[in-house]
Amino acid sequence: MNMHRTTQMPMKVARGQKRHARTQFAALCYRVVKDKPQILMITSRDTRRWIIPKGWPMDGMTPAQAAAEEAWEEAGVKGRIHPTVQGMFSYDKVLPDDGSVPCVVSVFALRVKSRSPDFPEKGERKVKWMSRKKAAARVREPELAQIIRKFDPSLLHW
Repeated sequence: MNMHRTTQMPMKVARGQKRHARTQFAALCYRVVKDKPQILMITSRDTRRWIIPKGWPMDGMTPAQAAAEEAWEEAGVKGRIHPTVQGMFSYDKVLPDDGSVPCVVSVFALRVKSRSPDFPEKGERKVKWMSRKKAAARVREPELAQIIRKFDPSLLHW
């Protein structure tokens, strides 16, 4: 598939509403310690709530590549991104003009191989490894919590 232009047009979410849904891509960054997966969580810049790295589509990148790029920019991690969507969740993205836009987020698993002490958004976010149970309890989005709770890296087919 040729991914030269990944700019997405807004999708209508409900008849009569003026808001449009947008797509984002996220990285569920993980490592395995003593046969148990750990999830890398970050805080959002504005509300400081716990989330996973995510962002908008990027021209010239596949969705999985865009998710991996967000993981680098927001958490300083590099690794192997799995090309299959592990799940999807929705949330309302708060915009600078006090508005919001509904977003549907596709989540890709990223097996972390290295973490740099220096990355683009260092100092703007907290970064912390958590168990699946703890990470799922920290997020506000029920669909994301379920994705985290059910995530099993041993089921990934590379």
